[in-house]
Amino acid sequence: MSALVVRAGPVSALVERRALVASCVLVAAIAGLALAALCRGDSWDAPGDVLQGLLGRGDSAVIVREWRLPRVTAAIVFGAALGAAGSVFQNLTRNALGSPDVIGLDAGSYTGVLIAITLFGGTAAGLATGALAGGLATAAAVCALALRSGVSGLRLVVVGIAVNAMLTATNSWIVLRADLDVAIAATGWQAGTLNGVEWAGLRFPLIVIGALAVLLAALSQGMRQAALGDDVAAASGLGLGRFRLLAVLAGVGLTAGVTAAAGPIVFVGLVAPQIGRRIAGAAGVPPLPAALTGAALLLAADLIAQTVLSPVQLPVGAVTTVLGGGYLCLLLFKEVERG
Repeated sequence: MSALVVRAGPVSALVERRALVASCVLVAAIAGLALAALCRGDSWDAPGDVLQGLLGRGDSAVIVREWRLPRVTAAIVFGAALGAAGSVFQNLTRNALGSPDVIGLDAGSYTGVLIAITLFGGTAAGLATGALAGGLATAAAVCALALRSGVSGLRLVVVGIAVNAMLTATNSWIVLRADLDVAIAATGWQAGTLNGVEWAGLRFPLIVIGALAVLLAALSQGMRQAALGDDVAAASGLGLGRFRLLAVLAGVGLTAGVTAAAGPIVFVGLVAPQIGRRIAGAAGVPPLPAALTGAALLLAADLIAQTVLSPVQLPVGAVTTVLGGGYLCLLLFKEVERG
């Protein structure tokens, strides 16, 4: 039997065995990477000392719990959010290139953040609001331009790439026109970084991402139906218009929440859903394997960013750009061969 039925009172769900095994393997990988990241500092600490520090014991308790744990938590949550957002848009476009960074949502969220910084200051609520408004405006613009002649995932991706290029140029113009201190901060933040992450700055993004994760979990059954095609989904009772609206809101919100807290971390939303789909052996792009893969990828990338040029710490976005750029080239070659 290739699937299990999980029941909790009146609620039941169908879980594929391979997807369940893959999710357990990914959780184990995340746990191992998290422990390695917690051991990473000016020098590598023993895992036993780190575990004691997590319990509030020993000399390293403050370092582990207040310095390293927020960064590890951010990498897990933000990577999961980007992977889940990528699965949303790849499901909606039915195209492996349909990720938030490729179709311009990252750049749009960053535009909103830049406007919020230059006009209203850099409060956490202002950054989150600007990122969400910029992402939603970009999504609306891309959909309006791409869907004028009917639904086409490839057209939406191509239009998104063009919008992404225009927004990137706009962001550069805003930075050049900004005050020097704002421009320096924005340029460093634009690479996407987890350096200096603290618990105080994580509270609001974690609340937003947690609420959107609940919404996405409620939409997971609709995603499985939508993966079978519009006709089959509509025949099975799925309201496609409402479903797509809620899915876009969830995907944009997840992307904006990460961008507001850490800057645009690119390519995780592109790579993670496809790797998760292959590991799980699923027909569509399931959100859970995509989210777990995204968490593992961002944790690994941040560990590389801290280690490769030690003691200098690279922005994690620089590492994901290098890793994801090669994967994007591979996808483009495959799309050209199919075309």
